[in-house]
Amino acid sequence: MKIGCIGLGLIGGSFALSMKRNFSDVQVFGMDKNSEHLQKALTLNIIDQVLEESAWSEMDVVILSIPVDHASLLLQEILDKIHPQALVMDMGSTKGQLCEAVAKNPKRHQFLAAHPIAGTEFSGPEAAFDSLFDHKTMILCEAEHTEVSLLQIAKSLIAPLHMTLKYMGAKAHDKHLAYVSHLSHISSFMLGKTVLDIEKNDRDIFDLAGSGFASTVRLAKSNPVTWTAIFKENQEEVQYALEEYIQNLKAFQKQLETQNYKGIHQQLAEVNDLKPILNGIIKKEENGN
Repeated sequence: MKIGCIGLGLIGGSFALSMKRNFSDVQVFGMDKNSEHLQKALTLNIIDQVLEESAWSEMDVVILSIPVDHASLLLQEILDKIHPQALVMDMGSTKGQLCEAVAKNPKRHQFLAAHPIAGTEFSGPEAAFDSLFDHKTMILCEAEHTEVSLLQIAKSLIAPLHMTLKYMGAKAHDKHLAYVSHLSHISSFMLGKTVLDIEKNDRDIFDLAGSGFASTVRLAKSNPVTWTAIFKENQEEVQYALEEYIQNLKAFQKQLETQNYKGIHQQLAEVNDLKPILNGIIKKEENGN
């Protein structure tokens, strides 16, 4: 089987490595607009050969892992050139605009919108590792529009990774991810910015920072190119999530101003209900790695 990976960063590179680990009969070809990434992927044996655009038609599976604001146009070009039995999967964090853009493409049935809930704050081929997807969740959007035989191929590739499959619509995906993923990255980036602004006038602030600060701003190390594209593509849902978050921050500020510590305690206690959920997430992360 020939697998073409377009985009060789953390996600694309890790998927390529996982395929090479689990399937002895695959040849992995790779393409990246960053020539340094492409060379690094070859050096690290993430890919076996460079993928030329002229060879797209030879691929049995094409994995698209590029910034989401460029995915729609490239996806159309790929679908135009693949052979009739080939499968194309994208691994982006937003699906609404992408699925809408490809909805009327004659080869829509050869496309599967996939989103692995896996990642780190690091980027580039050097950040890729073959167990990134192990025991994680894979969201498949609008899978009913993918040809059954090709959907089975996708599942067969995912099976050795022991991923939990979840199915949902593209718009529902974007709404939920705005809250549980995109908003947390905004919080991390903006907390980091706030502290950096203060640090200009107070050089001692980082000496006082502990593990709580480090864990909260960890996501601020994520790739700005990737996340600017995500916020752009999912602007509407992110705005809704951000507005609710801002209202909660304002309410907390008001409670402080009025010394309503009973109200603060009540809210904190209610949010403690997240403990079982967070513990489950942490345990799953530990098992996966």
